[in-house]
Amino acid sequence: MRGREVELEELQAMIASVARTGTGGLALIQGEPGIGKTTLLAEAVSTARAAGFSVGVGKADELHHIVPLSSLAACVLHGDQPLLSGDAFADLARNHDQRIWLVERLAEAVEARAGSVPVLIGLDDVQWADPLSRFTLQQLPTRLRTSPVLWMLAGRREPAGPAEEVVAAATGNLPTVTVSLGPLSGSAIDQLTSDTLGAAVDERVRELLDGAGGNPFLAVEMLAGLRTAQASDEPVPPGLVVGVRARLKSLQPGTLRFLQMGAVLGRSFGFRDAAALCGQPTAASLAALDEAVRAGLLDDDGDHLVFRHDLLRQAVYVDIPPSARKALHREAAHLLVAAGHQPVDAVPHVLRGALSGDEEAVALLRRAADDILPVTPGLAADLMTRALELVPPARPLRFTVGEQTILCLTRAGRNREALSAGDRLLAGRPPLEAFSRLQAALGGTLWNMDLAGELRRRAETALALGGAAPEIGARLAALRALALSRDHDLVVAREAGETALRAATATGDREAHVLALSGLGEIAQNAGEGAVALERFAALSAIDSAFLPEEIVAHLHVDDFASSGRLLLQAANDAWATRQAMMLWAQGQHDLGLGRLDDADAGFVTMERLEEEVRVPVQQVNGRVIRSRIALLRGDREAAREHLAAARERLAVKPNPGNTAAVRFLEAVHAEADGDIALAVDKIRQVQQNGLFMRWRLLRDWVDSAIRMALRGAEHELAEDLATQAGAHAERNPAVPTAVGIAAQALGLVKSDLAMLEHSVELLKASPRPLARAAAHADLGQALLAADRKREAVAALTHARDTFAESGAHAAAARVQRDLDVAGDSSRRAATTQRPVQGWGALTASEQKVARLIARGHTNRSAADLLVVSPHTVNTHLTSVFRKLSVNSRVQLANLVMTLPDS
Repeated sequence: MRGREVELEELQAMIASVARTGTGGLALIQGEPGIGKTTLLAEAVSTARAAGFSVGVGKADELHHIVPLSSLAACVLHGDQPLLSGDAFADLARNHDQRIWLVERLAEAVEARAGSVPVLIGLDDVQWADPLSRFTLQQLPTRLRTSPVLWMLAGRREPAGPAEEVVAAATGNLPTVTVSLGPLSGSAIDQLTSDTLGAAVDERVRELLDGAGGNPFLAVEMLAGLRTAQASDEPVPPGLVVGVRARLKSLQPGTLRFLQMGAVLGRSFGFRDAAALCGQPTAASLAALDEAVRAGLLDDDGDHLVFRHDLLRQAVYVDIPPSARKALHREAAHLLVAAGHQPVDAVPHVLRGALSGDEEAVALLRRAADDILPVTPGLAADLMTRALELVPPARPLRFTVGEQTILCLTRAGRNREALSAGDRLLAGRPPLEAFSRLQAALGGTLWNMDLAGELRRRAETALALGGAAPEIGARLAALRALALSRDHDLVVAREAGETALRAATATGDREAHVLALSGLGEIAQNAGEGAVALERFAALSAIDSAFLPEEIVAHLHVDDFASSGRLLLQAANDAWATRQAMMLWAQGQHDLGLGRLDDADAGFVTMERLEEEVRVPVQQVNGRVIRSRIALLRGDREAAREHLAAARERLAVKPNPGNTAAVRFLEAVHAEADGDIALAVDKIRQVQQNGLFMRWRLLRDWVDSAIRMALRGAEHELAEDLATQAGAHAERNPAVPTAVGIAAQALGLVKSDLAMLEHSVELLKASPRPLARAAAHADLGQALLAADRKREAVAALTHARDTFAESGAHAAAARVQRDLDVAGDSSRRAATTQRPVQGWGALTASEQKVARLIARGHTNRSAADLLVVSPHTVNTHLTSVFRKLSVNSRVQLANLVMTLPDS
């Protein structure tokens, strides 16, 4: 390690720190090609192995950067004790199509190993990491920051490159260090020369080595030539290799050709594949292989041939004429597929070698995109975009490829690109059948962009023109019904949905069936018909389990918390393999309804994190709105304002009517809390302007708050309108205790009807929602107090206060306590003190459970299994635990918990 002693000491310090503290760390080694990154990484890995670390090291490859998880494969499959068996890794990559699920499974494997021994995971040439490995590396260091896991990456310096993305994601969450390697000093080069030649360096050799520019690889290559050189009076000894190209010129033509074919295939390649690309049997290439290995250009690991350094491969590669390179890449793609490789293995060569009109290349790209779409939708979209470029405009294939391109772009969340691509294809005047297919493919795009009106127009146009295949016609009819679910005439929407469902059933098209049921569920939910919505979403979930969250929420809307809890338990046992963010949304709604404010808040935090990780923001606005309300109920005004600001920011990104109504209502709640009743009433009126169904979806459980604001603002007509809506909702849902109870409460508030408020309390006894029961008791208590029935008022208010306090709604409990004080009942004052900010007492009940389990040696997965929650939720709780307890590792947590009395 001549000239790298300081850098090595820095990495050794990080290794020692991870081993000593039990916390994670991340180190990045950066520099130009040949500067010594690989050697330094190898030396650091040796140090870690000697220190007792379990080590897994891999290397990314420029021509294999598309295969999902290929870069990390060696890190977890190789080493003295691989983290995963080959079969287990293949199962991860093959059978599970959720990036978040996959990351969690890898995290569990690493976490389990780190429970007994510190772990080092190293990846060289990270600049070429495949997209799924990059995604995983952005998540895992932070996810495993409380375990002794050291991530060590080496790569070229690239602004905003993969390495920088990983470091940025980890910064602030765990210790990070970046080691930048510059040119070796003159003294270090002299030491290298002495080590190699065993003699003093004369001026002539020093001048030659100056050409290496301090790059150790180039210097070593020159020194290797000097060591075998014959004595000569020539300025440059015959055996001296000045640069890599000069070294290659000494090879036999057959060897150089073999190396060129290998360079086309990648830094790592198969002997049989290179021989085939040479156009000769493997036996005929043995001599070339032998010379390349003896010359130190290739290494043979038993499975693959590997260029000893990428600079060697690049030097061979750039000497191939560009036109020949393109042709060889195209031929390599054909040979790889013919030899049984997966389409995705051939894609890098297709991208480099395919020409316009190459339908075989287009077919390969389409197959590869299908294979990788579930785990790397962005890359699949890129491949399909390239496939579309390869199809000349005049060919009918263009519309078929275009349809798949739209679907991939939409799946990747690149909706504007999808719409633009679709419109360009439509401008090409496709046949009617292709026209209808393209419009159907754009349906999901337009829905994601909240362009319901445009979706309806396009679907109706395509249906009117005719010419669609029956299944496509069924999809277009279902898309029209889905668009109509956002319209004001829900009767027409329902009729369209029923018609679409019949068409879907007749054609047997699964996608049309899913779309039709989804539209009918949305229509029923927007109409406030809870039982009908549940029927539709249950049928939808039976066809496609990805819609289980919608079924769970539909159960909540009819107060069926037993069924929602059962389904959530079922999902937890199934490892929540699909739509995990939406499942957490359903879990959060479940906890909120049951008054578990701490658990609900943790669920929404986790949901938002997962949505951000996969860059699919669905419930970000609503999640922040609810978290702001939870913070107000707790009495944390600062957090409530932060959530309001975040909700406004996210509304600007997704300003659909539902999100707009939710934020306006939250602004009304904040205005009331600030004492600005006029502004609060104005915001409630803005909610009213978003349409009947939208405001009712929002005010289903919160209408009593809106009515109180209206009454405080002397807006009696507005209050009556809201109470009328509550009554109509109860009539549509007569079997839902919360709906009928809140309707009675609303009427009692508007009419100042004490008997009706008493009736609402009786009705809500059957409601599973404690916060709704507490609010009704508080309203009744205030009315009884006004009627000078103090004894009954104190009983109602005490019930409200205690119920709020049990849910953690300390601010609401404090407000009720003030009414109790007015009633002169301070003898039974309940403690409504908020939790401290730091220390064990700051932890929620769920956080304490997680802390004790982790302290006993449980992994996130085993703790999640015991608590019947998602490992992602455990991770959220654990993050909060570490922050509140000011600890950084599981070892520190265990030591702290040992000092506590048993619970």
